[in-house]
Amino acid sequence: MALDALKAAEAYQAVARIGGEAPRVEEALKPDFGGLVTQALAETGGAMKAGESAAMHVAAGDASLVDVVTAISAAEVALETAIAVRNRVIEAYQEIMRMPI
Repeated sequence: MALDALKAAEAYQAVARIGGEAPRVEEALKPDFGGLVTQALAETGGAMKAGESAAMHVAAGDASLVDVVTAISAAEVALETAIAVRNRVIEAYQEIMRMPI
């Protein structure tokens, strides 16, 4: 017996109505931009902390230089991505502000 995505979504929604605690299908599939941004910023901060931690470990003689370079490179990529997204959001906002009413 094969279930397609629509049948599965309908079954999930029926269970949600009965249980009352599970989120509705529409809410579960709705993208949460604020949550995505918060998660991306948390991951960027985590990468920055990992780079700093690796640098401290190599200064103490507990880690290899390769680990430090890898961690700092990952932190740099994460920071550059966050800056690029920020710049695109600012550009989009400025473009919206230039639109005639």
